[in-house]
Order: sequence, then C-alpha cells, then structure tokens
Amino acid sequence: MDLRQLEIAVAVAEEGGFTAAALRLHTVQSTVSTVIRALERDLGTALFERTTHRVALTPAGLAFLPAARAALTAAEQARATVDGARWKVSGCVRIGVMPGCWAEPHRVLAKLRREHPAVRAEVRMAHPDELSAAVRKSTVDVMVGVADGDGTDGLVRRSLRREEMVLVTAPTSEGGALTMAEAAELAVVDFAPGWAVRQVTDRAFRDAGVARVVSCEVAEIGAAVELVRHDFGACLLPESVAGRFPELRVRRFTGGGPRWDVAVWWSGGEVSDAVRAVVKVLE
Repeated sequence: MDLRQLEIAVAVAEEGGFTAAALRLHTVQSTVSTVIRALERDLGTALFERTTHRVALTPAGLAFLPAARAALTAAEQARATVDGARWKVSGCVRIGVMPGCWAEPHRVLAKLRREHPAVRAEVRMAHPDELSAAVRKSTVDVMVGVADGDGTDGLVRRSLRREEMVLVTAPTSEGGALTMAEAAELAVVDFAPGWAVRQVTDRAFRDAGVARVVSCEVAEIGAAVELVRHDFGACLLPESVAGRFPELRVRRFTGGGPRWDVAVWWSGGEVSDAVRAVVKVLE
C-alpha cells in the first residue's frame, strides 16, 4: 500500500466514479481501475461496489476512507515540515570553476534548487591560481578544479571524481597501450592554459620527463574532438569524457595513465549552511 493508492481511493470515493477520479487526478480511467484492484487485492476485500451508473463504498470502504484521508494528511504535513527545513538554508554561494572540469553544471544546480530552493548559486570560471586566491579573500566561497597541490595549501579539500586520463586519436589510427614518451611523439591537440585538462596534461608530460609538440590549442571539448577526428593530432581526456565520443580510438597508458582528480575546496574557517549545502550537492 502506498500514498498514490490512497490518493486514488479517496478520489474515487469523493468523485463517485473511476472516470471522474481520473479527470481529477489528470490520469486515465484504466490506471485508476488498475490501482484500485491492486489495493483491494492487497487488503483482501472490496472497497467499492461497481454498478452501471455509480461506484459506491462497501462497508470496508466506509471504514477505510477516514484512515486513508488521515494518512494523506500526515504525509502532507511531513512534506511541509521537510520543505520548511529546506527553506531555512538560504543565501548566495559563489562557485569558482576551473574551465573544463565541470562538464554538466546544470545537473548539480538543478539538484541544489530542488533540495535547497532558497540557496542561490553564482558560477564563474577562472584560472586556478585566481580561484584559490579568491577563496582566501572570500570573494569566492568554493572552488572546483583538478587537484595537483598548487596554491591550495590551508584550504579544505574534498575529492569529487577520480579516474584515468586516456589518449584519443583518429578513428583510423593504430590502437594499443602506449607510454607518455610515445604519446609525446604524436602531434597533440591541447587546451588553453588555465584549462583543467591542460593542467593535468602539462604535469603528466613534465613528470614523464618528455616534451610534446602542441599542434593545435583550443578552448572547448567539441573543437578538440573535431580536430582529433580529422587526424590533426591526439588529445588527452578523462576516460568518462572520451567515452562520449565512441567514434574516436581510445588508447590507455602503459602502467596506468595520468589521474583526473576533480575536487572542491573552501576556506578552513567557519562557513555558512548555504556553503555546506553546496558542497554536499557537489559530492
């Protein structure tokens, strides 16, 4: 037995029929009939007497109706209590984002709006050094970026996503695992400085002790993918992003590739309930 069944049973009783109840609930008559049959089967007794002209409550239905109404009222009160608690968290949270590390902000912002309607988020993109300085100066409340330890000492950090980076190449290119040195021999399509992927790529080649040739520098994923697709170079991407383009050939790195570690940072001091709510939604 669930609240939807109770709601439909009450509507049938109050409207005096299945068709009228369906109109009230903006559904179809067959759905109402199916739900009532399931409810009666669950209870082991008939709640309604069906006649040609009208549907009437059985004695069991007459006894059931007040309890069903009370349950619906209690559920509505519980929902109102939760809504009231959600609205108690309010305020504006300024979120700084490193370009390229937050692929679907609409999902997070939609969840925030559902769970905390009175919390407003302002999102802006900036270079990671700017963002960490902004958090320290309290001009940004939280920052989202890739973790490499630069400029974030003293800030509170929470990891959001960890995965491997892979190399994507043209559909007609050779496959197989490769080393960073072998990747450096290929022309590389890369992102502008300040982009999250660029920061991880720079560090990966630097740690491997090899230099690469950047054939093209772009500022959006779509442009990079089109260049790779037409064989103007290869590109390092997080595995989940590469998976969105199945036509490209994905090559992994021998011994495991560079790590894509997206995290959220905020000041180590006292933070508002609104900031806590945003961090929770980001997780």
